[in-house]
Amino acid sequence: MSHFVFRCLAMTCLAHGATGFARRHVGRNKGVQMNMRRRQLCSVLTLTAFAPLAAAQADKPFMEVWKSIGCDCCDDWIAYIQKNGFAVKVNEGGNNEARRRLGLPGMYSSCHTALVNGYVVEGHVPAREIHRLLKEKPNALGIAVPVMPVGSPGMDGPKYFNRTEPYVVILVQHDGNATIYQSYK
Repeated sequence: MSHFVFRCLAMTCLAHGATGFARRHVGRNKGVQMNMRRRQLCSVLTLTAFAPLAAAQADKPFMEVWKSIGCDCCDDWIAYIQKNGFAVKVNEGGNNEARRRLGLPGMYSSCHTALVNGYVVEGHVPAREIHRLLKEKPNALGIAVPVMPVGSPGMDGPKYFNRTEPYVVILVQHDGNATIYQSYK
């Protein structure tokens, strides 16, 4: 970020009351008085400086995850999901409450629950199936990989001795019924 844009950010913050940040970067003896045109220019330049970051995040579907506290496989799945094109907000704990609030029957539960574009994603669901769900937009509650099958994303790799077991991704309907969405062997 250029020095001028950075100073504009600081001056804009100062003009809008965020004095702590601005004083560190503008100085206490600088005048706070800016004419309206200069203030608007600084605001536009500041927004322009951060626009590429916002655009990069806007291209990624936003997912909110509620995970079991201290669960390593949840952390591994979240890292995998982020690498596969999702912007993620993580909530430590609260997955049982989120699952109940979102209407997912307990028989489909796992160690983390997510919400993306109005769909529930429960457990170690592969990113490929989440992208497929978002593309196909079925009339459903969401998708799930119940329990924690070894070999599914977040439950894979050397930590699990590179073992795999067959598992299914299920499509859960609003009434709680489910069908197989995809099988993995």
